[in-house]
Amino acid sequence: MDDEELIRELLAALIEDTSRQAQLLAQAIREEDAPKCAKLAHYSKGACANLGALAAASLLQNIESRAATGDFAECGASLEALRQQIERLRTEAEVL
Repeated sequence: MDDEELIRELLAALIEDTSRQAQLLAQAIREEDAPKCAKLAHYSKGACANLGALAAASLLQNIESRAATGDFAECGASLEALRQQIERLRTEAEVL
C-alpha cells in the first residue's frame, strides 16, 4: 500500500481491536472457557494476519490451539506475549 494515512488508520484499528480482544481473552482464560477462548483468538488471528502482524497472529494461533486442549497456563503465557506484541506495534505505529 502506498497510502500511509490508510496504513496508519488500519494499524490503529488493529491495535485497538486486538487490545480489546486481549481483555476478553484474559477473562475467557481465567474462566477456562475453551470455546470462547478459541473463538476470540481465531477472530483476532485473522485480523492480525491480514495486516501483516504475523508474530501476533502466531501467538493467537497458539492460544486457539492450546485452548482446544485445555492448556490454559500456556494460553496465559501466550496472552502475555501478545500484549507485548501489541505494545511493540503501538510503538512502531507512532513512528509511521
